[in-house]
Amino acid sequence: METTKTEHWNEPLKPREENKRILAGIFALVLGTLGVHKFILGYTKEGIIQLIIGICTCGVAGIISFIEGIIYLVKTDEEFYQTYQANKKGWF
Repeated sequence: METTKTEHWNEPLKPREENKRILAGIFALVLGTLGVHKFILGYTKEGIIQLIIGICTCGVAGIISFIEGIIYLVKTDEEFYQTYQANKKGWF
């Protein structure tokens, strides 16, 4: 017997937030030292921290955002959405 997933007819549709994987990944690679990708994802506190660290180290700490950008771009859309947009994981 084949089972299929059924949707409940009386449950309202939950609007899904736009997936920002590509946008955040590119900004992390290009302007990561400024924390722009954190602000795009709605992580204001983490963005300010990354901005301050980037200024204090003259951009050397940009390696952190470069690694984050690669991680963002390697994940699937669903993994990225669940990890960084739905569950709000701020770092790596």
